[in-house]
Amino acid sequence: MKTLQKYLGEFVYGGIDGCVTTFAVVSGAVGANLETSVILILGFANLFADGFSMSVGAFLSEKSKKRLYQKHKNAEEFEVRHNPKEGIQEIRDLYAKKGFEGDLLNQIVEKITTQDELWVNEMMTGELELQKEEKSSSMVGSATFISFLLVGVIPLMV
Repeated sequence: MKTLQKYLGEFVYGGIDGCVTTFAVVSGAVGANLETSVILILGFANLFADGFSMSVGAFLSEKSKKRLYQKHKNAEEFEVRHNPKEGIQEIRDLYAKKGFEGDLLNQIVEKITTQDELWVNEMMTGELELQKEEKSSSMVGSATFISFLLVGVIPLMV
């Protein structure tokens, strides 16, 4: 259940768009006095084509976020290995802005900068304000598509 909760945003986003776009197509077709079979064909064509488009867009967007994160993480890892003095100063500045000073600041900086993984993670969140994406790109696309279909079919049933 907790895994599914991660994708609630995609479900809401896909569902709303599915309902709105299908309603718009059906309303236009009804307004044009088209036959019921034509209205249904247009509605279902919209439902699958737009749902597919939305899901591919959501999938690629999630993949792009992951690639961006990894690109910046690689740069921070390089900095930690090849320019540690600058990285140490950045950690010092981050924690000084949070109000730490003196010996406590020195202890925090030393603790963080002696553990490369922790150091890089602090740079990612504190300096770059980037969080690692935990969502599956495939699940993001699937949740968008499924919700688009489930909610988008409602205007076709009325």
